[in-house]
Amino acid sequence: MFRVVIYLRSGKQIFAHFALKTRKMKAEKAQNSSETKGKKSFVIRIDESTYKLLEKWANDEFRSVNGQIEYLLHQSLIESGRKKKE
Repeated sequence: MFRVVIYLRSGKQIFAHFALKTRKMKAEKAQNSSETKGKKSFVIRIDESTYKLLEKWANDEFRSVNGQIEYLLHQSLIESGRKKKE
């Protein structure tokens, strides 16, 4: 934690306290947030042209590429009858 002092023209001082977040803390937070949502992380390898097409499609629908892949998988599971419609 560190403290910053801001001096105003009126002579008043404002104190602000900040906590430094390390990469490890950010990674732990990301891991905890994905665990609380019941989501599993994994690596996927796809060719560049497919990624670019997914990226454009995701942008067209205001999603991230990750969100688009998740959406497509979800829809495919419903259409195949492997998952019930929510």
